[in-house]
Amino acid sequence: MTVPSDISLAVVPNRQEPEAVSTFRPSAVPAPVTRWRPRSSVLRVRSVLYLLGHDCFAIAISFVAAAAVQRGVSFHDRWLTTASALLPIYVLIAFTLRAYAPAMLQDPFDAIRRGGKALLASLGTLLVIAFYLKSSTRFSRLEFAEASASAIVLLSMGRYLFVRHLAAIVGGNPFSSILILDGDEPRPTGDFSVVMTAETCFNPDEQDPVMYDRLARSLESADRVVIACPCDRREAWTRALRGANIQGEIAIPELAALSPLGLGRGGTPSVIVATGPLSLMDRCIKRLFDVTLAGGVLLGLAPLLALVALWVRLDSPGSILFRQIRIGRGNQMFKVLKFRSMYADGSDGAGHRSASRNDDRITRCGRILRKTSIDELPQLLNVLKGDMSIVGPRPHALGSRAADKLFWEVDHRYWDRHATKPGLTGLAQVRGFRGATLVEDDLRNRLRADLEYLENWSIWRDLKIIFLTVKVVFHRNAF
Repeated sequence: MTVPSDISLAVVPNRQEPEAVSTFRPSAVPAPVTRWRPRSSVLRVRSVLYLLGHDCFAIAISFVAAAAVQRGVSFHDRWLTTASALLPIYVLIAFTLRAYAPAMLQDPFDAIRRGGKALLASLGTLLVIAFYLKSSTRFSRLEFAEASASAIVLLSMGRYLFVRHLAAIVGGNPFSSILILDGDEPRPTGDFSVVMTAETCFNPDEQDPVMYDRLARSLESADRVVIACPCDRREAWTRALRGANIQGEIAIPELAALSPLGLGRGGTPSVIVATGPLSLMDRCIKRLFDVTLAGGVLLGLAPLLALVALWVRLDSPGSILFRQIRIGRGNQMFKVLKFRSMYADGSDGAGHRSASRNDDRITRCGRILRKTSIDELPQLLNVLKGDMSIVGPRPHALGSRAADKLFWEVDHRYWDRHATKPGLTGLAQVRGFRGATLVEDDLRNRLRADLEYLENWSIWRDLKIIFLTVKVVFHRNAF
């Protein structure tokens, strides 16, 4: 396996897998997988900053030069003011229109199209603002037209040259791709940062959380993964990639003669079967919202949290917090935090037994904490850490069952719900789908709601779900 010099790759240790899904025990969680850490994330940030700087310079110099040509070196400073007003408008619109998206940084003509579209929208917005402020008559239409045309030309030329020579400008390729070879399939053509075999990381036929966690840890630093596998394994790999929160592609070399549209970039044609549900801008908005809300709530509820912690400690022996391994974004495992609500010797770390209404394992204070959902508040720390979000599909314990079946045995789409971070609350919860999963439909109802949330995410819907959560805090199934 050939690895670029700027990538350090550690071998994933071999580990004996469970013989069957139903016998899986989350107590046997594997040691953290050592991951390769490319410089691609640093180079990608550098690419965005360089291109943003170029765009701002092109816009500013165009307006200053247009005024200088018309009025000489003693031109009025109003054009500097105009450029200063236009720049923040452009930056906001450009990020909204994904003018700095990873896909754009790989296609010079797409870069020109998105940048030009953002600039035209910014100029139009500036004109509307000037009209309503009754200041448009103070500026020469000719100078504004010359400055606008110059900005479009400079921005387009600069973006084309920047993308064409991106690696030389930023010091390397900012996009990392992983190729996974399954079986004796020939290696697809294309530029890959890392090449690995399926035997070292994943077997899609085994619906095992440990295997999904291993795949997630192997792919979390990459932008794209391509699978080269036999025809009869493509469906299994497709199911595995849909919850991986990464652009996943299946190499189909027989399509080369057809040259169809919508294929993955590279040499051998590949079909894109999975992408992350949120764009970079959406993830930034959601993360900023999570950190702001979680930090504020933790500060505001600090006295309550301290009293609850003291109550848990005095009510029964054992730790204050209960830690349980659950499945998070990309099917990667993490430890969720809760106030301990059960006796220490009755806590079910695997989650094989769901809590019932008259569960004898629940302590006196734990019954109140669970009834009011106060036991979930420590998960705000998971949100700040980045393991969870305020709103998203609720994380499940690895041993959770519906009608004596593990959740992923009930519906193979179960893994798809992990394409985003799990949440403290979610669409399924506000619709009343919570509590014990006694029959398979209890899980299917939650799964349908979770997948609907992924397909129709917006920050406004998150706010609505948070508002509706208040109504279900004291739910009949909260025990």
